[in-house]
Amino acid sequence: MTLHTDIPTRAQLQRLIAARDPVSVSIYVPTSPLTQQAQAGRIEFKNLAAEATRQLEEAGADRAATATVREELDDLVEDDDFWAEQARSLAVFAAPVGLAVFRLPNELTSVVEVGDRFYVKPLLRAVTFPQAAFVLALAVGSVRLVEVTRDGPPFTVDVPGLPKDAASAVGKASITERSPIGRLQGSEGQKTRMGQYARKVDQALRGVLTGLELPLILAGTEPLSSIYRSLNSYPHLVEPGITGSPEGATDAELAEQARTVLDEVYARELADLGDLYEQRFDQGRASADLSTIARAATYGVVDTLVVDIDEKVPGHVDDESGAVTLAADDAVSYGVVDEIARRVLLSSGRVLAVRADEVPGEGPVAAVLRYAF
Repeated sequence: MTLHTDIPTRAQLQRLIAARDPVSVSIYVPTSPLTQQAQAGRIEFKNLAAEATRQLEEAGADRAATATVREELDDLVEDDDFWAEQARSLAVFAAPVGLAVFRLPNELTSVVEVGDRFYVKPLLRAVTFPQAAFVLALAVGSVRLVEVTRDGPPFTVDVPGLPKDAASAVGKASITERSPIGRLQGSEGQKTRMGQYARKVDQALRGVLTGLELPLILAGTEPLSSIYRSLNSYPHLVEPGITGSPEGATDAELAEQARTVLDEVYARELADLGDLYEQRFDQGRASADLSTIARAATYGVVDTLVVDIDEKVPGHVDDESGAVTLAADDAVSYGVVDEIARRVLLSSGRVLAVRADEVPGEGPVAAVLRYAF
C-alpha cells in the first residue's frame, strides 16, 4: 500500500487563500490508497461535485463559469489513473481559471463549499501536522533517506549525489586512516572527516528537500548526529531524533520510531502553545473571542492562530475594520475562521489547525497576539 501525497507548501496555501472568484468550489472527500476501495471515494466526489453545481445554479452564478468548473470536476471524476493513486483524503479547489488538487495523509470528512473564495481550513490540518516525514538514517558506514507516512509503508528515496558512506565521501579507505605527519590524526581527524561527510550529505539532500516543509528526523549516533545538526541547512530538522545506529534497522523499524517522534514533537508543540497562551492571556496578549481575533487579524496583530478544524462559522469579515457578521451557510457567505486564517497568514503569522479539545480557551479559535490589542 502506497500513499500518494501532495501536501501544500506555505506558498501554495497562500495562493489558495488569496484567490477570489464568484465561482469557487472546495471539495474534501475521504479516500483510500487501496485500489479496491478507491471507487467509494470516487463516487462520493462525483456526488459532491454535482451538489456544488446545484448550489452555484441556485445562487444564480454565471452560467459559463459554472459550466467550466463542472467540466473540470467531471474530467477529474473520469481520470482512472488519478483515482488509482490516492492517500487518506482528497482536497480539490476549482474555479474557472483552473483546478488545484491535493492528496492528503490526514483523514478528513466529506464537505463541499461554494462561494467567492476557497474553503481551506481543513487543508490546514495537513500543513500543521502533516503525519508524514523524512528519516535521515546517517551512519559512518551508510546513509539513506526514508519517506514515512502515518499508515502506509515507508520507502527509501533516491537522492542523486548522496555519498555511499563516510570513507568514500572523503576519498579514503577508512575515516580512521592515518594522515601524513602534520595533518589531523586520531579522534580530531575522524571528526573533521565526519564533518566533510555530513556536509556532502546535506548538499545532496538539498536537491530533494528544497521547497518542502515535511519534518526531517535524524537517526544516528554521536558524534556524527551532532556534527550533522551543526551543518544542516534544511529548516525542518526536528528534535528529538532516533538514537542508536540505523545501519541494522529496516525502513519499517525506522518508520515506527519516526511516528513516535512525530507524536512527541506535535504534543510538545501543543503543550508549549497552551502554556504560552495562558501567559499571554494574563498579559492581555491572547484571546478566544471570535470578534476580537478577527479585528486583530485584520490589523496584523495575530502572531499565532489556533483553529478548530471541524467547526465552520459562516458569515463575513469586513475588509477594513475586521467586524464579523454571522450569516446563513450558503453560496454567498464564507467561513469566518477561514478568512481570519487568511489574514493571519498574509501578515506572516502562524496558523495551527487542531481538534476542538486542543484549542486553548473555549470556542472555535484562539490567538496569541503580537502586542496588547
